[in-house]
Amino acid sequence: MHGAVAPVVETGQDPKQRRFTGTGLANQRYCLRGFDNQLNSGKDGDMVFTLTDVLTKMMNFKNVFRWHFPFLILLSLVSVRALAADTLLVLGDSLSAGYRMPAARAWPALLAARWQQDGNAINVVNASISGDTATQGVARLPALLREHKPRWVVIELGGNDGLRGFPPPQIEQDLTKAITLSQQAGAQPLLMQIRLPPNYGKRYTETFSAMYPSLASRFSVPLIPFFMEQIYLRPEWMQDDGIHPNPDAQPFIAQWMADRLLPLLKHES
Repeated sequence: MHGAVAPVVETGQDPKQRRFTGTGLANQRYCLRGFDNQLNSGKDGDMVFTLTDVLTKMMNFKNVFRWHFPFLILLSLVSVRALAADTLLVLGDSLSAGYRMPAARAWPALLAARWQQDGNAINVVNASISGDTATQGVARLPALLREHKPRWVVIELGGNDGLRGFPPPQIEQDLTKAITLSQQAGAQPLLMQIRLPPNYGKRYTETFSAMYPSLASRFSVPLIPFFMEQIYLRPEWMQDDGIHPNPDAQPFIAQWMADRLLPLLKHES
């Protein structure tokens, strides 16, 4: 580097300079007066940068920016998606809401704490409400998807519908909508199998249970086994209503769900 930036351009000195006649460049000596000594001290033709070089570099920078701009946009979108890609939304009823217990003791909260402790950066949002039917859960889903922008949605619905004897086609229609709404929002649905007590009759219970693997197959979504089948084997883990797990069962459910969810989430990542 010799300190010279560009020759002082004065109109009429040579043919190359005459092209700038009438422009602001012709008077740049007034703008660069502080650099006159440096500019005038350079030898003829011994310059690091010329005005043409500066303009060329500016044009090259614009070209680079123009060609890289789409890439920068894509990179920013990927970064935003990555920030929102760590949320698991649990859409369920009393089995996931923590019936007759603080929400902090329900299995979704325990699952979130376990994953945080293990270094798994997955945020768990428990949007379950005790008593919700599939219709009610689906009605809340669009707002939940907009608010939390989850990457995965655990759909644990249909139990209350079955206990009330709702027609299976109606339940299936609601579950179908929950799956499609999740997919349309860019989230991966994870459907949980639900089973009813046998006292509802073999025909109804079998038809009800068969809906879940059928939907999982039709939409190519994972089917998570029904965790309550493990709880029924331990009477000390059941509440006195014979339907809901008690607080003592929640740590087991959290671990049981972690063992089945984590491989699915890593696979989808």
